[in-house]
Amino acid sequence: MSAVRLLCSLVRPGQSRTLLSSWIAGDRPLRCASNTVADGEIYLAESCVRRLQEVTSGPEFLRLQVDSGGCSGFQYKFTLDTNMTEEDRAFGVDGAHVVVDLDSLQLVKGSTIEFCEELIRSSFQLTQNPQAEHGCSCGSSFSIKL
Repeated sequence: MSAVRLLCSLVRPGQSRTLLSSWIAGDRPLRCASNTVADGEIYLAESCVRRLQEVTSGPEFLRLQVDSGGCSGFQYKFTLDTNMTEEDRAFGVDGAHVVVDLDSLQLVKGSTIEFCEELIRSSFQLTQNPQAEHGCSCGSSFSIKL
């Protein structure tokens, strides 16, 4: 499955509302400032883009967070959200938007988000995480490379 390379936007203090309003209005694409490339990038598989286009509207976006826990040490957490903070990085393509906080981004940069439909569940999943040493069999947790 091919991944779509995404552009990111640095959210600076006081600009989160402006950025989100412009994003909703569609009058300005999310662009990557040259000094934010070092923060990392996230890739969206076509399945993820299609599903986000179906389930989000207006200011909604998919938030990806990494929390401690799970069977491998860290776990991925996906939620729909409408609030951005100064610590967030926004990624978007074709109306599908993903937001990741800076701490989580360091643990998932270079990864691909897919939407997987299986008999037992349908969910967003993070795949091909270059920061992970190995993950659990269900794909919801991982251990980091040291």
